[in-house]
Amino acid sequence: MDLYKISSPSFLKGLNNRQLEALSQEIRTFLIEKCSVTGGHIGPNLGVVELTIALHKAFNSPQDKFLWDVGHQAYVHKILTGRASQFDTLRQYKGLCGFPKLIESEHDEWETGHSSTSLSAAMGMAAARDIKKGKNFIVPIIGDGALTGGMALEALNHIGHEKTNMIVILNDNEMSIAPNVGALHNVLGRLRTAKEYSKAKEELESLMHKIPVVGDRLASTAERVKDSLKYLVVSGVFFEEMGFKYLGPIDGHDFESLDKTLEYAKKVRGPVIVHVITKKGKGYKPAEEDTVGTWHGTGPYKMETGDFVKSAVKGPAWSSLISESVRKLMKEDERIVTITPAMPVGSKLEGIQRDFPKRFYDVGIAEQHAATMAAGLATQKMKPFLAIYSTFLQRAYDQVLHDIARPNLNVFIGIDRSGLVGADGETHQGVFDISFLRHIPNIVLMMPKDENEGQHMVKTALEYDGGPIALRYPRGNGLGVPLDEEMKVLPIGSWEVLREGSDATILTFGTTIPMALEAAEELAARGKSVKVVNARFIKPMDEVMLHELMQTNKPILTIEEAVLQGGFGSAVLEFAADHRYSVAIDRIGIPDKFIEHGNVDQLLEEINVTAEEAVKRIESLVKKQVGTL
Repeated sequence: MDLYKISSPSFLKGLNNRQLEALSQEIRTFLIEKCSVTGGHIGPNLGVVELTIALHKAFNSPQDKFLWDVGHQAYVHKILTGRASQFDTLRQYKGLCGFPKLIESEHDEWETGHSSTSLSAAMGMAAARDIKKGKNFIVPIIGDGALTGGMALEALNHIGHEKTNMIVILNDNEMSIAPNVGALHNVLGRLRTAKEYSKAKEELESLMHKIPVVGDRLASTAERVKDSLKYLVVSGVFFEEMGFKYLGPIDGHDFESLDKTLEYAKKVRGPVIVHVITKKGKGYKPAEEDTVGTWHGTGPYKMETGDFVKSAVKGPAWSSLISESVRKLMKEDERIVTITPAMPVGSKLEGIQRDFPKRFYDVGIAEQHAATMAAGLATQKMKPFLAIYSTFLQRAYDQVLHDIARPNLNVFIGIDRSGLVGADGETHQGVFDISFLRHIPNIVLMMPKDENEGQHMVKTALEYDGGPIALRYPRGNGLGVPLDEEMKVLPIGSWEVLREGSDATILTFGTTIPMALEAAEELAARGKSVKVVNARFIKPMDEVMLHELMQTNKPILTIEEAVLQGGFGSAVLEFAADHRYSVAIDRIGIPDKFIEHGNVDQLLEEINVTAEEAVKRIESLVKKQVGTL
């Protein structure tokens, strides 16, 4: 079949199982080939090929609503809804999004990139359907990893209570990004091995229907027998106790089982859980054999061997640099404990997990719990290191404010993937953390200019006893600078002059320092002398230096790879206003919009966060100042 000619999933209705299996193979081959060039979430998508085809055959999208939790497993859905021709642009600048996208297709009903949201959204859609007296199906597809998220459990509780008509597909591949953890994961493990449960229950129910019911006593006894059977065969029976009809587990790669179960599910009144067992990475040996999460999402790779195509890099990955610095200090200080919400691989924590298993906690997809657990550790004089992506820290805002900062507890937050992250796009750009942390009392926020300063900031954070302290670090690799043998503590709130100048000043930090230095070099060639300051402490700022700079009345330009509203530049403006300075200040940063996917350099160019823009802004500031003299 020519995948490029697919415009609608309706063609699936006329295919038999043999034809569906052939289509599955074609789609797998297509995905392996395309993702080898663009990169992407290859593992999750290879695992849901048959499941996605079966869903589109059993239901009628877009009348029936599919909600893909997290959304990184929606590539097959995109192919079946007419987007195969766009896969050469997958996750590329102005190309096909790696997640469901409302503006891409009428078949994309729910836009997401974070886990555990599908069930709550599905409840909202189902409520709207019922108010309007509609008859369509609402079908959220959620993974076993995402099901551990607190929001998913809240939604299960509500859906079961309301007895809402809904078919929840539990895609169980025993993995989120890394292997899953937790008690609920163990419940699913028992269900996977309890293949006789559904059969035994159905046989008992059939037998009871044939026995004449004599009074309420026998009826209640029958119910107790049914319940006893459930607890005997399946320890916990979690979903049925939550009010769901449980169907499964079934083989998610077998069309006959999928078709039979989905057709039965469509006839059930109330909420249904269809428990589907799939193999992450199925059909591609390197991805199938992955046990740690390497093939969850990748860059380009060699299709024939599975070897990753690595670009030339100068320094270590930032995640590795930070985690290794923490690991070294854990050898010296038994109070240090590391916590991650399901990101031991992404945040490069494997060394800590290996060397300090009793002081390492992967809590699963549970950012709020991770933050408050860190607070609990801190109350007992421990030194928790919470490693969390910037985009996921958003989910724990209340816990940072209420449980960590308010009681002023010594928690070290490592904010991984700060700044633009590129291909994952809007849902993953780490550009909001400065704005949502800077206004919280007690917190210290910093970002290093290079790896050496980064390791010193780790030391600073773990030695700091003044309350919460957060370290931002970007995705990607460092600059390749030499590392001091000994880590040292930096004075909190201290800035560093990187280049002297007398006509204007650029205040910046982290990834935009090279941009500022490049601009200063170009301005020097044009006869302008510009000071460049490494404003490494975003909060508290170096007020002594700020007073000195503003008293000269020379223009100031701030640059940040973060949103302008409420960001570092705003803090400099506030300082000027609070102290009645009238110095000219301009700001460069992320504008008031969500930044889509693409190469980071392309994105920065599009939003004018560049050395060229800095040159233009400084020249304008200096010109205006001369004009007012």
